[in-house]
Amino acid sequence: MKSPAFIKRLFAPAAATGSKADRHTRKTVALCHALLSERGEASGAAIAREALAAYGLLSGPALRAFFDVLAREFSPDPAEVEDAANAYRLEPSQSNLIRLQQVVESQRQELFRRLNLATGGTAALVEMRRRLSRELREQSQWAGIDADLFHLLSSWFNRGFLSLQRIDWRTPALVLEKLMQYEAVHEIQGWQDLRRRLESDRRCFAFFHPALPDEPIIFIEVALTKGMSDRVQPLLDPDSPVVDPSGADTAIFYSITNCQAGLRGISFGNFLIKQVAEDLGREFPRLKTFATLSPIPGFRKWLTETAAVHGELAELIDTLSGENWFENLAPGARVRTDLMRLCAYYLQHVKHRNEPADAVARFHLGNGARMERLNWLADTSTTGMARSAGLMVNYVYRLKDIEHNHEAYAKEQFVVASPGLSLLARGSLLARVKLGQAG
Repeated sequence: MKSPAFIKRLFAPAAATGSKADRHTRKTVALCHALLSERGEASGAAIAREALAAYGLLSGPALRAFFDVLAREFSPDPAEVEDAANAYRLEPSQSNLIRLQQVVESQRQELFRRLNLATGGTAALVEMRRRLSRELREQSQWAGIDADLFHLLSSWFNRGFLSLQRIDWRTPALVLEKLMQYEAVHEIQGWQDLRRRLESDRRCFAFFHPALPDEPIIFIEVALTKGMSDRVQPLLDPDSPVVDPSGADTAIFYSITNCQAGLRGISFGNFLIKQVAEDLGREFPRLKTFATLSPIPGFRKWLTETAAVHGELAELIDTLSGENWFENLAPGARVRTDLMRLCAYYLQHVKHRNEPADAVARFHLGNGARMERLNWLADTSTTGMARSAGLMVNYVYRLKDIEHNHEAYAKEQFVVASPGLSLLARGSLLARVKLGQAG
């Protein structure tokens, strides 16, 4: 094992000059270099612990400086990459390919693997990616660091390492508190609310990783109902009566939350939904429908932006700007028809880089669901009215169709939607305008 004296000598020059933040950065970098030069497993683990401890003290300018050094000093050598690429181009042998693969892999990946040897190393690297991602858009030179972390974490957090666990009232309080903290779709209003979400006619499941035993990776909340729910408030009411789940014919996935920002971009939802549906089907053989009741978070924003271009929508926008505008609508009001049609159009036809603009739609369609039904005033909470005028959508997961739907979306970004939703979209003002332009 490297002695404390060795470590002190390693970063002694850094300690003599510069600000305290500079010294902390240099110390951390020195320990990272020492970790890469170490060959013994025991001594390597000891240095990894010291490096992670030093890294944990970095913040602000010191943290940014550390990421700059990771990008600059731990990247592949361009000259070595060019030589190896030329050798492979001239002679595409297996040995030249292996050499090319070796030189294009940055030292950072090996550094991260060795940091992972320390207790808590995996959690620290997940947290590192979270901290990195907060400024990645402004610090494009860090893209290689993010790519290396994503590559390694994708391997370490693949489905084979994850365990599905049911969360109930007997689950340790530490984990229950994490659920309350992470819930991102429908905020949990205290312990009474959480307890209702874990009653016998409800289910909650989460993926866990052995390196983060008390940290849910992603969790899903399910209501066991008769028929497909079209309003979320009854599902969230902590005072609602508990019903016998054996009579349910539908499982409603009403909230899915990714808990770890450092694992953003790594797909877990597809595996989670499929396994939960299969497990629930075995527990409750009468379940015939597996569906979501999902928010449409970008609809109001898109509608406001679109109205600036299409003056025909100005009256509708004025209506929505009124306080509690929806409470005094007459039955069959035109505003309801227009909103439903425009929302169906938004979900099916408004794109972001060839995919649906709505992030929730991308998630469920990518997982193989079908866009089934649009629901009027399904979420009348302040958040629900602000982001989607109270509208929500049911996505249906038919186990026999999931793979086919997924392939259609993955290859062609095809939006699988019910005939009713497609008809709504075709009746929207924007669809009629486009049809007129085409004619």
